[in-house]
Amino acid sequence: MTAHVVVGVDGSPSSQAAVEWAADDAVRRGSALRIVHVCEPWVYDIPLQTPPGFRDSVTESCQGVLENAARLARERAPGIEVDAVLETGRPVEILRRAAEDAEQVVLGSRGRGGFTGLLLGSVSFALAGHAAAPVVVVRGSQERTHGVVVVGFDGSAHAAAALEYAFEEAARRGARLHAIHAWQMPVVGQGAAYAPLVEEIFAAEERVAADTLGPWRQKYPQVEVEETVVCGHPVAAVCEASEAADLAVVGSRGLGRVGSAVLGSVGHGVLHYARCPVAVVRARGEA
Repeated sequence: MTAHVVVGVDGSPSSQAAVEWAADDAVRRGSALRIVHVCEPWVYDIPLQTPPGFRDSVTESCQGVLENAARLARERAPGIEVDAVLETGRPVEILRRAAEDAEQVVLGSRGRGGFTGLLLGSVSFALAGHAAAPVVVVRGSQERTHGVVVVGFDGSAHAAAALEYAFEEAARRGARLHAIHAWQMPVVGQGAAYAPLVEEIFAAEERVAADTLGPWRQKYPQVEVEETVVCGHPVAAVCEASEAADLAVVGSRGLGRVGSAVLGSVGHGVLHYARCPVAVVRARGEA
């Protein structure tokens, strides 16, 4: 299959929203769409005598999920090439392999196995930051468009990958880019001149933001950029901006990451609390 977008489905309302989003994305990219449904092996490993025809029934059910998703995609985006694939295995492992030659992977925020109180499903959370391609997690209906892509950045290599993706998305959509650089005030000792220190740090952070965005502005002159530098937590800043955005973009890790963490705290927080679909982007060559 040539250039394509992968969407994982399980028949839930959340995965249906992901199919619609992925179909639109495939149209914007001029790519094909690959729909993947994974039938987990535990269904066949029940240590009990299964009734005649049980396995055939399960297979038919899985095939039905796949066919319904393919029909929805074709209705949403007539004319796109759709490839529907039924796999058996562990969803995260299957989708991680599918990401290796995909432009990106799209998932719903929660699947059929999710608990009502959880904001993010286990498969979506496990795949974000772990897949070779960007992972987009879609929450709810996306019928209303704002013409805005929001991205958080901090000067790290992971943020550079997120900025590249965000500028490309904004250019592809003809959207405005809202670039947010959030910083937090360091702890200062007694007797420190607080107000001058704040002004000095704020000026330094503004220079970091301007220097970081400068090359991207030159590379994508067609993209209108709104630049925000704010003293505050990056998760709160990005999630607040996401209320008026079509897509939020974050790197898989940032400057404050723990070495062993594949998905940083900012990516984790934005995935849980953003009001729009979220793309988690890994830096090139990241293990």
